[in-house]
Amino acid sequence: MKVIKAKDMNYKTKGDGLTLQKVFDGDGIQPPATFREDPSMELGTADISIDRYTSQEWHQAEVKNVWQKIWQVACRLEEIPEIGDYVVYDIVDDSLIITRTSENEVHAYFNACLHRGNALCLENGHAEKFRCPFHGFTYSLQGKLESIPSDWDFQHVDKNEYSLPEAKVGFWGGFVFVNLDPDCGSLEDYLEIIPKHLDSFNFDKKYKAIHLSKVMPCNWKICQEAFIEGYHVAETHYEHTADGDIDPDGIGSFMDDVMMQYDVWPESKHVTRMILASGVASQHVAEHGRSEQHIIDMMLSYLPEDQRPQLKEGEKARPALAEHSRKTLGVLYGVDLSQHSDTDVLDQVEYTLFPNFTFWPTLFAPLLYRFRPHGHNVDESIMEVYMLYPIPEDGRDYETFEEVRLAPDETWSSRPELANYGPILDEDTPNMIRMTKGLKTSRKPGITLANYQENRLRQFHGVLDDYVNGKYKK
Repeated sequence: MKVIKAKDMNYKTKGDGLTLQKVFDGDGIQPPATFREDPSMELGTADISIDRYTSQEWHQAEVKNVWQKIWQVACRLEEIPEIGDYVVYDIVDDSLIITRTSENEVHAYFNACLHRGNALCLENGHAEKFRCPFHGFTYSLQGKLESIPSDWDFQHVDKNEYSLPEAKVGFWGGFVFVNLDPDCGSLEDYLEIIPKHLDSFNFDKKYKAIHLSKVMPCNWKICQEAFIEGYHVAETHYEHTADGDIDPDGIGSFMDDVMMQYDVWPESKHVTRMILASGVASQHVAEHGRSEQHIIDMMLSYLPEDQRPQLKEGEKARPALAEHSRKTLGVLYGVDLSQHSDTDVLDQVEYTLFPNFTFWPTLFAPLLYRFRPHGHNVDESIMEVYMLYPIPEDGRDYETFEEVRLAPDETWSSRPELANYGPILDEDTPNMIRMTKGLKTSRKPGITLANYQENRLRQFHGVLDDYVNGKYKK
């Protein structure tokens, strides 16, 4: 399989061919060694079939061969801190009660009474026991059937055989993973390179500071794919002048989508990555010849001029911005960031774990995304946006954020918790609506992907094909 890298691509821009790794070469505090890897593969050029976005048959195949077979993130451990705390996790028709049963033990019970199938729980909460609100069958935290009202009428029921069925449970980085397949492989194997790459970011020492969700008017894959490539950034997110050119005084003045690095590892089926550098101007606007100070002034335009770093002749914007960010983020989070890498405090780094979970490990963009089908409606999905902050080192109080579900007509930017990310998410939403409409009327049977900038999408669909067609081997 041919390997291609960002540095080998012939960018059709006026820039000098700057790459992410060249930017890293100049960083004062270097990123983790795994960030210096630049692995990408040529994955072919075939179109991707449209039916996977629109077909009920394809959806049913996903339910059977993906959602009922894969490891998926159900919740965070800090969401169930006390014995008896539980979270309800729904995936299509399946529902699980994720509950802490002891200090070091978590179970995931299928959310159905063994009497007549009534759902035991509809929302997150705390329980000493799980009592069915329909007839009162009662189960212990260990899932054992303890009592039956009018038990004289159920002499044919052996309580020892009526324990709540369970899904498999696994843990990494403070996340609780579940797998509905009793014959599944290990979580360790499923995570592949995730621990090696992300253990040092101490996800288990962070807390859920923000958790917002919304039902989106598109297939879950359309929704997810909007966030695993940066090819759309210049058109969708950069400001444009009246004649359609990218505004050199907009976001592109301090972020370079052109040199984004997209990583696909030969040894990893489930994990891909992309990295976007800040503190450097996009090659789309390089021809305008703005100064390094201009990069700082645009990136920190929300601050008075006298509070922005001022460069001396010959100095670069990125190291000055990194030092500024270490101080400001350190105050925000209540932690010492003096030894954190430039990329940790400046860059957007995104790892996606198949099929639907995205980790953003850096403190500059501490996001998490989760995407799921919304029941059996192929044109709807649930999108969740988290932010994980490091547990403060300065002793300040902190609180885990409980999920807030936005109304259908409520914008992401209406939530102040998301700050500058809200408007960005709102800019992405119209594309999802238009793609849903366009795919249904398209007479072209497949979508066409870029060879490099959309290679993560091609990897995702290759793995999806294997699962849906029953070809994936544990």
